[in-house]
Amino acid sequence: MCKTTICSRVVSVLSILVAAAAAGWAQPANSPRPNRPPEPPADPNAVAYLLKLGNRGIRVHDPSTIVRCKDQYWIFCTGRGTPSFHSKDLVAWERGPQTFTKSPQWVAQAVPGNRSGLDFWAPDVIRFRDKYLLYFSVSTFGKNTSAIGLATNVTLDPCDPAYEWKDCGIVVQSSPRDDFNAIDPAVTADADGNLWLAFGSFWGGIKLIQLDPATGKRIAPDSPVHALAHYDSIEAPFIYQRNGVYYLFLNWGMCCRGVNSTYNMRVGRSPTITGPYLDKEDKNMLEGGGTLLLDTDGPFIGPGHAGILKEGDKYWLGMHFYDGSTRWGTSKYAIRPLTWSDDGWPVVGLAESAK
Repeated sequence: MCKTTICSRVVSVLSILVAAAAAGWAQPANSPRPNRPPEPPADPNAVAYLLKLGNRGIRVHDPSTIVRCKDQYWIFCTGRGTPSFHSKDLVAWERGPQTFTKSPQWVAQAVPGNRSGLDFWAPDVIRFRDKYLLYFSVSTFGKNTSAIGLATNVTLDPCDPAYEWKDCGIVVQSSPRDDFNAIDPAVTADADGNLWLAFGSFWGGIKLIQLDPATGKRIAPDSPVHALAHYDSIEAPFIYQRNGVYYLFLNWGMCCRGVNSTYNMRVGRSPTITGPYLDKEDKNMLEGGGTLLLDTDGPFIGPGHAGILKEGDKYWLGMHFYDGSTRWGTSKYAIRPLTWSDDGWPVVGLAESAK
């Protein structure tokens, strides 16, 4: 094991605790979580069912898209310093290093309420040209004083001598003057090789900006902010391009409430990345449209934060869910197969295995 990996595991103890508590972090301050009794044994039937629904067992909230580096798959997630996990087979996952061990200088000024300066949410990652671009959000609950930052690396392998995360600063930010919330970034390359960032949570809904492919930052400070979708409770966008069609995945409902979470995954599509995105009934997602893709299924509660991996002719949908086989509904990671209907809509299947 390389020195970087050993050090990262030592400094990520707090991130493990954050991830373990992710399912309950939006509960009131008088929540009984600090004095919880021991977790009772999980229902074996529920555990078996969750395996069919893709449960990978690791405690993850707001997972990124899966990317590959050498012989490993990687995801990043909400937590202290942006934790990571890696796998060789998409089934067994191990914790990797966190992206940041100290807060970037701009965080305290952009989001003063982020007290630790290392509580980063809902990252997304892409390999673009010769490096990895990792977008992450900094905010506080219930406010839209937020910012999305960018870090880059030429490799995700912490044992590679070239491994080094470089903080590139703010990509986009929001304040009470804005009608959007700059969190939940999702990066996408379009069919022409242009780079885009979708984001948003509640407020004015889901937005989209174009990025400079040379830097990964916003193409211009005053570039257009495109509106893609709106609903009373909406967040966690993800755009995927297939056969010249752009699919917008997002969540309705409430996260972070364990077994009481109401997250459900919706989808619409458009021939252009800027929309309009329509659902199966041709309802515009800006007007409350969105076809239900995935919802609570027994102990598989509140699936959210979609990300798609394509390998060969197979597609895989990654997400978090709240584990209803446990009392507290711990947030965990799942991967399920994705197919496409004859008329081009995504269909989520069962996951007997990842391969």
